[in-house]
Amino acid sequence: MTLRAHFRENLILALPVMLSNLGHVLMGVTDTMMVGHLGAESLAAAGLALVVFNVFMLFGIGVSFAMTPLVAAAHGAGDNTTIAAVLRHGLVVNMLNALVLVGVVSIGKHALYYMGQSNAVIAQALPFLDIVAWSLVPIMIFQTFKQFAEGMSNTRVALIVMVAANALNVLLNYVFIYGHYGMPALGLTGAAWATFTSRVFMALAMAALVYALPFFRGFRAGFGTGAYSRPLFRRLLGIGIPSGVQFIFEAAAFDFSLVMMGWFGARVQAAHQIALNLASLSYMTTAGLGAAATVRVGYYLGRGDGINMRRATYTLIAMAMAFMSICAVIFVVFHEVLPTWYVRDANVVPLAATLLIIAGVFQLSDGMQVVCASALRGLQDVKIPSLFIFLSYWAIGLPLGYWLGFRAGVGPVGIWWGLVVGLTLTATALFIRLRWAMRRIP
Repeated sequence: MTLRAHFRENLILALPVMLSNLGHVLMGVTDTMMVGHLGAESLAAAGLALVVFNVFMLFGIGVSFAMTPLVAAAHGAGDNTTIAAVLRHGLVVNMLNALVLVGVVSIGKHALYYMGQSNAVIAQALPFLDIVAWSLVPIMIFQTFKQFAEGMSNTRVALIVMVAANALNVLLNYVFIYGHYGMPALGLTGAAWATFTSRVFMALAMAALVYALPFFRGFRAGFGTGAYSRPLFRRLLGIGIPSGVQFIFEAAAFDFSLVMMGWFGARVQAAHQIALNLASLSYMTTAGLGAAATVRVGYYLGRGDGINMRRATYTLIAMAMAFMSICAVIFVVFHEVLPTWYVRDANVVPLAATLLIIAGVFQLSDGMQVVCASALRGLQDVKIPSLFIFLSYWAIGLPLGYWLGFRAGVGPVGIWWGLVVGLTLTATALFIRLRWAMRRIP
């Protein structure tokens, strides 16, 4: 295939995932904007609750990502029996994982008391977390069918579901947070109920579409309870657990940065939440290109075609760099305007605007690392990349951010410069690893 053909195929695969991921983030952005009108304290409480929740949610999502390279490789090899088996085994792994994670979040919520946060913020965060924790079950059901469909190079179904779920979430936020159509105003708790209900809808709709659509008809055996294979469970866990750990290392780094920002006070924490929420829009959108990298690399791995694998991957990296360059310009040029979409607090907006400039600086590194990590996942290479991510953030980036913020007197901005260093080191290490790994495929 020519580079132009690869660009076209990448875009066909990635665009629905980019929009779907954007929809996933917009659900959080919508919650944040609507909660922001309740005040900085409620906004800080939502951010603090998500510190605990997001770590475990992203671990679960990372485990579910193991399905995609296995389905894509089987698709490339024309092995429909294995494709159905991966769906069947993936359902078991992801449902059991979801139940375990709900229990862990329910216990782990008490860690909020030991994070140096104000009691007023914690008092609002705990009820929010109690409700959102149970949304892990529908999230993992949705992820099972989403990753299966993506492995089959069908990325449009999840987009349809996500658009509908976002519309539902906005409506339910309006009803539950502020109290409309006869409902009492539930405030922050209302946002949690809106999110939970929307995610239940996502799970049911995604499962129903995959079961009903003719495109997937030949794989309905994956919905059954046929014979299970211990080696296939091991393969799913062997890829899934390191992938989940990758997500934890990165997400927990950003979540811990929120905790450190909270040591400066609720308004600083709220500014951090706004800037990070906006930065997540570009990250999750570029993650659509990463999803395409996993699918295309896995597919060509199954076919044993290293030449087209490399062409597809380098085209995706170029696309990510172009998109993130645009995002960087937007963050820098409109850094004073974007935070006002969330709050009007004069003590919050200026710091959020400064942090957005730093977010603009790390856009290219963020785009590089997400595509490279995803391509390595398509090669089923996940253990060494997990080590790179851990060292970059936890051995270098976060300690540097702490030193700059609290020892060198730089303040909250110093914590973000530590994140910039961690992201840049991660991107560099993963790119070098990816080039080495792809050269081994003839």
